[in-house]
Amino acid sequence: MDLLKADYLDKLGPLLSAEAAAEAPGTGVDAADLEQAVWVRLLESGRHAPDPAEPAEPARWLRRAVRAEARLARRRARREIPYGHRQHSVDGSAPVGAAAAAEPEDALLHGEENRALRSAVARLPGRCPELMKALLSPRDLTYREIAGELGISQGSLGPVRSRCLGCLRRMLAAEVAAPGLRGKER
Repeated sequence: MDLLKADYLDKLGPLLSAEAAAEAPGTGVDAADLEQAVWVRLLESGRHAPDPAEPAEPARWLRRAVRAEARLARRRARREIPYGHRQHSVDGSAPVGAAAAAEPEDALLHGEENRALRSAVARLPGRCPELMKALLSPRDLTYREIAGELGISQGSLGPVRSRCLGCLRRMLAAEVAAPGLRGKER
């Protein structure tokens, strides 16, 4: 079916706008973004588009596509973590500007995060602690310089880094995911 013909665009445009406007508030995405995602889905679907013989089919496909894109947007919003309001200096050491004086609790939390990260990096197995310290060095070393310092080939830095980051991610997730008991202990 060629939904991209002008008559289909004219028929489906208002329906798409209405459906996207209805779904957008629950997703945290603009209605225009939902509309655009549905048009892209239609373009990508090609021959899998609805059958033109049945007049209700394009409208039903459109409604389903809007709802599917809304579900994807909600899932994406749950996974994404917005960048915080804290501003840090170039090396990431301390807040700069008004944020430094206005919010001391942010500085305290940032210090605790750094201590937890440094502690987890120190507990990594093998060469991971040295590699992570070199990667996070304020000297901004290249892979060639890091490989020279650690005495390993430059080609193996990527895979080793990936394994170390995976191990660090698992360690930190285990520490964060373990909530303490609340209320009275029995």
